[in-house]
Amino acid sequence: MAEVKTIAVLGAGGTMGFPMARNLARAGFEVRGWNRSHDKAEPLSQDGALVLDSPAEAASGADAVLTMLADADAVIESMTGALAAELPDSAIWLQMSTIGERGTERCAELAREHELSFLDAPVLGTKAPAEKGELVIFASGPSGQRDRVEPVFDAIGKRTMWVGDAGAGTRLKLATNSWILAVVEGAAETLALAEGPGLDPQLVLDAVSGGPLDLPYLQMKGKAIIERDFAPSFKLELAAKDAALVDESARLHELDLPLVHTVRERLEQGAGEHPGEDMSATYLTSAPA
Repeated sequence: MAEVKTIAVLGAGGTMGFPMARNLARAGFEVRGWNRSHDKAEPLSQDGALVLDSPAEAASGADAVLTMLADADAVIESMTGALAAELPDSAIWLQMSTIGERGTERCAELAREHELSFLDAPVLGTKAPAEKGELVIFASGPSGQRDRVEPVFDAIGKRTMWVGDAGAGTRLKLATNSWILAVVEGAAETLALAEGPGLDPQLVLDAVSGGPLDLPYLQMKGKAIIERDFAPSFKLELAAKDAALVDESARLHELDLPLVHTVRERLEQGAGEHPGEDMSATYLTSAPA
């Protein structure tokens, strides 16, 4: 099949989409970016990317269309616009947003309607790994496309896991997200429990440091909580959205996962008060007055 040279990135001004588009441009791909807020994507032009005014303009003639947007509705809307363009018969859709099982099936159906090859490939990682090109990619879809897209994934990630047919990538992302969200909420409540009686919360991190209960992510988010540094690596409102997708998946498969549901409710509560803060700001919901 034809080599992927030209990539339309829809959502090229987002927290994740921007660094992914930049890394693709720096790797030598011809990047054609679109973002709802044009000015957020405009700096990509410094790396040789074209920033265009509509999904259709970005997708016209592209070998691949990469979507990295906040939710399924945004992905469907932008991709519907892109499909108004003249796409090559060999074009492929790389859906890399976290949109849950139902959202992924909607995308797969749209791809089938337009006879477009579809890869479901959400990523593990936040802003800093995206900037460094160190994302982990959960790729799923037609095995015949693997060689074509590996150079694309290599430009934005440090590792690609091929996990089966389209949809498997999303299911793996939901499972890993469940763990990440539980760790962050658990850290927030644990440190609140330490601070409530007047204990220095750093003692908790020191107590588990280097042992089997330690995690680099616990230390990182714990430090942010202690220092009240909630500059967003991954916004609380997006973490709440992801928690809702995990909870949705549990219900779809008739699983009794009360922790998942409780974490969802807690993150949604925090997102209502601190939507633009980092997800570690869920601590503020539990913190002593």
